Amino acid sequence: MKMMWIRTLSVLVALSLLMLAACSTLNREPRTDPEPVAPSQVVDFGTLYTQNCAACHGTEGRGGASIALANPVYLAIVDQTTMHNIVANGVRGTSMPAFAQSAGGMLTEQQIEVITSEIFSRWGHKQVIDGANPPSYAAKAAGNINRGQLVFGTYCASCHGSEGGGTRKGSAITNDSVLALVSDQGLRTTVITGRPELGAPDWRGNVPGRPMTDQEITDVVAWLAARRAQNPGQPYSALNYAQHSEK
Repeated sequence: MKMMWIRTLSVLVALSLLMLAACSTLNREPRTDPEPVAPSQVVDFGTLYTQNCAACHGTEGRGGASIALANPVYLAIVDQTTMHNIVANGVRGTSMPAFAQSAGGMLTEQQIEVITSEIFSRWGHKQVIDGANPPSYAAKAAGNINRGQLVFGTYCASCHGSEGGGTRKGSAITNDSVLALVSDQGLRTTVITGRPELGAPDWRGNVPGRPMTDQEITDVVAWLAARRAQNPGQPYSALNYAQHSEK
């Protein structure tokens, strides 16, 4: 009899606790914090840019390992469709990945459109090249390597050295690692738009009063591309490998 009474009491206590918990839940203030958003539903430009672009192109598009997207000269020569395709499909053979789900990435078509359109609306100012005759974004003809070497000597060597190996004023741009990570179009884009975040001028500022012509840019890119190693990087010799392994 005593055991039955103890069990009945335990059940009553448990039911009381459940009722108290239910009352507490009913009387609690409604939650005001936002519900979590699925990654595919994020359409805020700041979030998308920070998570996908800033590591290479810098905070607020100011440049980093890759070109500054907030460079108005760049946004004046590249059209929005081209930019969209680059973001969606990447650039093969470079460090620029494909972000579109259709190309193996994580972003939806809507998210890519947000990134692309907002880059232009926030940072694009086409009037920056008003009165100029800008080169075309893509090359219109084949480049000449021999002429390109002369062009490099005229417009680039004072900062980057006669062979592109770098000086105190400018970085090395012909070593294996650099050329292995940039496409011919990437070289052309950099020559045209410069790297203002690094102090490198656009196509108009290398020689005062003498902007580079479209063909000169094509030729210097041909010269640079011709110096790209087939198998970039120095091979690690067996001797060095053995010495390294012993440490």
